Amino acid sequence: MSDTIIRVLIVDDHPMVAEGIQSLLESFDDIEVVGTLSNGQEAVDQATRLQPDVILMDLNMPGLSGLSATEIILERLPDTRILILSMHDSPEYISTALSHGARGYVLKDVPTEAIKQAIDAVMRGEQYLCTGASGSLEPKDGNAREALTGREQTILLELAQGKSNKEVALALDISVRTVETHRKNIKRKLGISSTAGLTRYALEHGVLQGTSPGF
Repeated sequence: MSDTIIRVLIVDDHPMVAEGIQSLLESFDDIEVVGTLSNGQEAVDQATRLQPDVILMDLNMPGLSGLSATEIILERLPDTRILILSMHDSPEYISTALSHGARGYVLKDVPTEAIKQAIDAVMRGEQYLCTGASGSLEPKDGNAREALTGREQTILLELAQGKSNKEVALALDISVRTVETHRKNIKRKLGISSTAGLTRYALEHGVLQGTSPGF
């Protein structure tokens, strides 16, 4: 085994989950957990200082989502390997995560060994999908609609949480006009004409599962 220590950052808004993963990972001699954070904004703010090799990133967190955080961090630290750690196995979730630059996708109910395997795989430059995640990405026949881009999927998540175009623009640091353009493209690609329809689509396809309106 290599003597290289893998620096891992855990980002999850459930303290018990984060602490449990930290405890399990620290049982491996070649892993150092450099921090546990509770939301995407903290991950963006701390990533440069902590310099993790691998980030285990939850998707649904209050404030900045795991997807948006992944996109921003990879713009700043392109060599960081981000592994999405989620309870959702829908193809939309997984393909969105990969399109945002994540190197792998691990379901939260997998054994600890699978998380370690995922970390080792992405450190070797490989993509890692746990069994449940890879199964849900198997190609299916049927009418394929035009896929949303990574940015469009991020904006869909923001809009589906009831945010206005201005609020989305502020959250993603883009212009309101850009949000409006993306919004039109999303509606066209999904064949949806209303904001309520976007929210319903997001709920039906797992985009909003696990979010808490009280946050």
